[in-house]
Amino acid sequence: MTTTSPANRYGAIAAEIYDLDKPYWKLPDTAFYLGALKNISGPVLEPACGSGRTLIPLAEAGHDMWGFDPSAEMLAQAADRCRAAGITAELSQQDFETFAFDVRFAAIILPVASFTLIADADAAHRVLARFHEALLPGGLIIIDMTTLAALADTRDDRRQFTAPNGDLLTLEGKRIDTDWVSQTSRHLLRYERWRANRLVETELEPMEMRQWGVDVFRMALERAGFTGITPHANYRRDTPPAPGTRMVTWKALRPSPVSRPVRHRPAIARPR
Repeated sequence: MTTTSPANRYGAIAAEIYDLDKPYWKLPDTAFYLGALKNISGPVLEPACGSGRTLIPLAEAGHDMWGFDPSAEMLAQAADRCRAAGITAELSQQDFETFAFDVRFAAIILPVASFTLIADADAAHRVLARFHEALLPGGLIIIDMTTLAALADTRDDRRQFTAPNGDLLTLEGKRIDTDWVSQTSRHLLRYERWRANRLVETELEPMEMRQWGVDVFRMALERAGFTGITPHANYRRDTPPAPGTRMVTWKALRPSPVSRPVRHRPAIARPR
């Protein structure tokens, strides 16, 4: 069976490969996020939570985790992994631009540059404003962003994995367009499932991504109302971005309202 889909969909084979390619603790972001959230008390939201690669370790550490993702297949993987881990998390199928909850969050996290999947700049600004609104006053946002160097990397992506049932899963990704003016790229990913040397399933998935310069993304966070904005290079705390940096992790706050002192009017003497 061959299927086509909208950009950045993450279908069934993609979700299965994601778990095989990125098991718990394989990437350094999980440890960074655990450290960054150690003093956070309250619900934590992970937009584009995928199959739970980061959400589940944070829930196991005691955080009240909430997550959403537009991919039903990724969410199904996340629900299965939560059950296997014996943890509870609030999962829902939503997208960046329309997500809604009846609670506000102490923190919002976006590991592994998932924010770059918002290819339209205006939409990205609207989403940052939604994140700001979804946080409690004083709430923390942490966002991973690849640097502009990612635009220059035009290598094809070819990988293969063995599924638990013995199926051979293959991934072939090709860059089909780079727009340096808008800082976007378009890709075509071909996922295949092979069983007993026969091709039994294929998924073609377009991807679109937008990269951000360091100064430009700082201004985007400021425009959304965030303060205390601090970038960290390559998951090293208090290390600013420099030439050669591949990943920048941004930490910022929704400011708490400033309480104004109450001014008491002087008593007025009344005539007797």
